[in-house]
Amino acid sequence: MKRRGMTLAAAVMFAAAAMAQTPKPGPELKKLDVFVGAWTLAGTLKPGMMGSGGTMTENEKCEWMEGGFYLVCHSDYKSTMGNGVGLSVMGYSADDKTYTYREFNSVGEFDDSKGTVDGDTWTWTSDQKTAGSTMKGRFTIQVTSATSYTFVFDMSPDGGKWSTVMEGKATKK
Repeated sequence: MKRRGMTLAAAVMFAAAAMAQTPKPGPELKKLDVFVGAWTLAGTLKPGMMGSGGTMTENEKCEWMEGGFYLVCHSDYKSTMGNGVGLSVMGYSADDKTYTYREFNSVGEFDDSKGTVDGDTWTWTSDQKTAGSTMKGRFTIQVTSATSYTFVFDMSPDGGKWSTVMEGKATKK
């Protein structure tokens, strides 16, 4: 008898959940539409704490995950510091009122950034672990049209004095 009661309770819970309205993405997520599509990035790595500098190119394709809550991007990159592939996921945390960016790449690196948008300027901040120490990272994107944006990546030991590590331009294919 007890088993039947648990089954009935589970059925009632399942029916209630099925009748509940499916969550819908908030309006903040529409702002990420600017990154949807196939992009080519070209940049310059500055000599300094990250190495001797040089060039980098990246091909990236971003599309909405089913449900519209996350933008998933696949990339492959080539640079004077090495080549690889990456997977990133962008979204929005309604609880924290911030955009989220998580990236994993083929050289074992992981990035977890928080973002804000002000007009056409996106600013992503993170803690970067480099050579045994933690640095602050800031990736700034300036959208210049529907098919291009410029980017700058800066680092700082304490969030005070920033040094540019990389800068470049992205073009939508």
